[in-house]
Amino acid sequence: MLVGLIIYLDGKFVDEEDARISVFDHGVLYGDGVFEGIRAYNGFVFKLKEHLNRLYHGAHTIGLKINETPEEMAQIVAETCRRNNLSDSYIRLVVTRGKGDLGLDPRNCPKSTTFCIASSIRLYSEELYKKGMAVVTVATRRNIAEACNPRVKSLNYLNNIYAKMEANLTGAGEGIMLNNEGYVAEATGDNVFYVRDGVLITPPIYAGLLEGITRNCVMELARKRGIEVKETLFTRMDLYTADECFLTGTAAEIIPVVKYDGRIIGTGEPGEITKALIEDYRNYVKNAGDGERIWE
Repeated sequence: MLVGLIIYLDGKFVDEEDARISVFDHGVLYGDGVFEGIRAYNGFVFKLKEHLNRLYHGAHTIGLKINETPEEMAQIVAETCRRNNLSDSYIRLVVTRGKGDLGLDPRNCPKSTTFCIASSIRLYSEELYKKGMAVVTVATRRNIAEACNPRVKSLNYLNNIYAKMEANLTGAGEGIMLNNEGYVAEATGDNVFYVRDGVLITPPIYAGLLEGITRNCVMELARKRGIEVKETLFTRMDLYTADECFLTGTAAEIIPVVKYDGRIIGTGEPGEITKALIEDYRNYVKNAGDGERIWE
């Protein structure tokens, strides 16, 4: 008999079939809440402090009070992994506005809801990490900061889902989203990097993107290698004519891109800098770089 997951839900650990929230929860009704996708490797939760900082900053931005302190939340994440006997996992930590009424007003939600899931995720096949994948530009533009700020990792992911649906229709592995001014912002769930003349380039935060934890880690690893890193605005043509390109994300890690809008990038294979950074990143997480221990 298959054994289900153990889920943390508002102060209790319950079987997954008992992990239920109200249909009046504003996270369900309106996508009102924040979340983090986090990885654990070899018994360590990777960059947990950075993930929790982003979670609490996002909650503060939307006026959402989290019941648990960051220290308590760190223990919840670790205990969820322990309860499921997982040394390597993908963790989804979610805080919703909580139960309210059918109106929009968040003041009618007296208490937020927190739940944590530790399981697994696989976005891409190992073959794509070796050979690279194709991506396309999608018509859906990234949310502007004055509407629904992309720096808040909110439960309202329709902007990204629209873009992913468009990419799926073309058969591409991912969709590249432009901002309202036509500059490259990010992929539907990942940050974008390219290489030209040995320089690693990625859009700045103000271009309208989520400040990825993996993104920042990759920039640190590149600088340790002596690679120049620039955060600057760029267009699709810059990617068309790039020497190398890759995407980064918690679930994806580092995934090479070898074709964009039908144009071959570089040699049509993952580049040397891309491959070096993939190796550096995998070694870094394997050796518990900036990780919080799960097992005491």
